[in-house]
Amino acid sequence: MFELIYPVDPAPILPLPTADNPGSEPRTGAEMVPVVEETGLVIGQASREIVHGGCKLLHPVVHLHIVNRSGELFIQKRSMKKKLLPGKWDTAVGGHVDYGERLETALFRESFEELGFREFNPVYLKSYVWETRQEKELVNVYATVGNFVLEPCNDEVTEGRYWTMDEIGSRLGKNVFTPNFEHEFVDVKDMLLALL
Repeated sequence: MFELIYPVDPAPILPLPTADNPGSEPRTGAEMVPVVEETGLVIGQASREIVHGGCKLLHPVVHLHIVNRSGELFIQKRSMKKKLLPGKWDTAVGGHVDYGERLETALFRESFEELGFREFNPVYLKSYVWETRQEKELVNVYATVGNFVLEPCNDEVTEGRYWTMDEIGSRLGKNVFTPNFEHEFVDVKDMLLALL
């Protein structure tokens, strides 16, 4: 099982000030996330705005794949209100880890926030780095299997449903899914099916 390693004292707020950029304190109430090395060692903390602002500070996120007993995968459709990739289909649950939070705590929090879903047994699959123009994430992938009735329940998700693996496969590369979902699906599909 992969886990974050926090320092005893609070980690420094990043990016650190320089002569050219004296920096500024995060605004009051800013959501702070850990900044990590690929090993999970926490080396700092930064506001969510900073890590999404193109500075590419590596920060952890959690993803949960939900597979029913028929081998179908539940995925969600991102709201048109989302800044990144609105209207694209994506992993059932995905979200940032708050500073000081354990990965599984973040996973259960995000699952409840997005789907009202708490009663499941997560299985850790893998961690990998995903980088885009805006950010660099340490993605921690989990899965669970069961015949769950799921209802998206916040304004970041417009709908969700179970898809067959073939249905997903036939739509890869056709601008239906987020690029991260497509990459991850291809990588973990066999692991998901092995859980059945």
